[in-house]
Amino acid sequence: MPIIHRGKDELGMSSTATDDVEDFPSTAQKGLVAPRYMGTVADQRDMTSLGRVQVLRRNFRFISIVGFGCTLICTWEVILTLLSSGLTDGGTAGLIWGFIGVSIGFTLVYASIAEMASMAPTAGGQYHWVSEFAPRRGQKFLSYMTGWLSAMGWQCAIVSIAYLAGTIIQGLIVLNYPDYDFQRWHGTMLVIGISTFSILFNTFLAKNLPFVEGLILIIHVLGLFAIIIPLWVLAPRDNALAVFTHFNNGGGWNNAGTATLVGLSTTITSMLGYDCSVHMSEEIKDASETLPKAMMSSVAVNGVLGFIMLVTLCFTLGEVDSVLETPTGFPFIQIFYNTTGSLPATNAMTAVLVITLTASTITEVATASRQLWSFARDEGIPFSSFFAYVTPGWNIPLNAVMVSLGITVLLSLINIGSEAALNAVISLTITSLMSAYIVSIGCVLFKRLRGEPLPPHRWTLGRFGMVINLGALAFLVPIFVFAFFPLYTPVTLETMNWSVVMYIGVIELAMLYYWVRGRHRFIPPVALVKRDGM
Repeated sequence: MPIIHRGKDELGMSSTATDDVEDFPSTAQKGLVAPRYMGTVADQRDMTSLGRVQVLRRNFRFISIVGFGCTLICTWEVILTLLSSGLTDGGTAGLIWGFIGVSIGFTLVYASIAEMASMAPTAGGQYHWVSEFAPRRGQKFLSYMTGWLSAMGWQCAIVSIAYLAGTIIQGLIVLNYPDYDFQRWHGTMLVIGISTFSILFNTFLAKNLPFVEGLILIIHVLGLFAIIIPLWVLAPRDNALAVFTHFNNGGGWNNAGTATLVGLSTTITSMLGYDCSVHMSEEIKDASETLPKAMMSSVAVNGVLGFIMLVTLCFTLGEVDSVLETPTGFPFIQIFYNTTGSLPATNAMTAVLVITLTASTITEVATASRQLWSFARDEGIPFSSFFAYVTPGWNIPLNAVMVSLGITVLLSLINIGSEAALNAVISLTITSLMSAYIVSIGCVLFKRLRGEPLPPHRWTLGRFGMVINLGALAFLVPIFVFAFFPLYTPVTLETMNWSVVMYIGVIELAMLYYWVRGRHRFIPPVALVKRDGM
């Protein structure tokens, strides 16, 4: 007799799936969206193979999904906003050489992820791949834990970007009105406002999201030049020897090398999260080929733009200590003002970042809600039927979108009590996503080492697959460890990086729920998969 797995389908309706998955081809053929949103024959074949039903619109194409990845990660914008960490630990040389190393390492990581996305283009992403590629004995548990880490990481990412945009606005107010009383609750209200605005785009304007992403991509690229040209023309230049060879140890570490590794948080954050496009897989036309190409294109475009911005900043920032002590809280705002000597010019240049970071929040909401929805349809979280519901006619996981807003609001309230606690939540984004990368790439590498066949895929690493997977893990493991380090020594309650506490807490909570309820309810994606000849 076939093994029967009972759960909920993508609309939250009761369903029964056997290991034969005989009902999926006919259901997928019929579909639950308009025919023009069903995608290509390859998309329908992939959905049948993965045991899924098409309930979301496939209205993303290559350019719009490239824009999705570029504008969500906002590499050059994040470098600007997190400049103080890199300057404190590492200095200009640490930032530049660190960015080059991080970019190479993450290219290996995303190449590995892109290949897995071509094998299984599903919104579940990493937790699906772990379920399909992990050793049989650990498939269900590892997939479940990866799903929790991915879902938590992307939910925290929303508040991370919204918080940056909100506090930049506060920084501008400080610059224009020196008597302004900087209050943390003001920042919290700005986070809530930006997040609410982003929710509107992900609900009422959901059909137009691909067009919006393409438009924002133009702003993202042109905005870079709107900032670097004034810096090139007006700012004093430092000499190349100092820029490329001066390492800083402002955190008080035992040597500059350790300080530089700790300060990599700036460049790591600027290149983390290009798997965002994976969670839109079921909304991309011809996903198994378009998605990998678009993901790697996003990495290339943002890598080049980020390097241009970073080198420009390092040559034009002026006296490091003075910009780090800026009352605005953001060295880049002070650099803009020192360069132009004009409040209107500084406001206009900074407004570019506020716009692009707000746009990034829109994209973050889309990614986080799809990850949450996908995990819920496999009964991975409490109240799964609620989170997995897709609103008929809208064809979006509206409940997951609205809950993402609720989670963001609750997390932003932490800022009122303690900025250090909120920073720990934000840091959880980095450690959670890197954990998911490590586990999923480790599983496909293990499968390769054992000589087991991989599913057919249209975008492949070929004979270099094993080497690239090994290189990706060799890069991820050490930076994962350093992600828990504080920025300064000696460590105090305020300077401590509390993300390790949050990370362990999430894992313990997930394990507790798994043993109490999750292991009885969670449907591992591999149970639905039906591949010819495998």
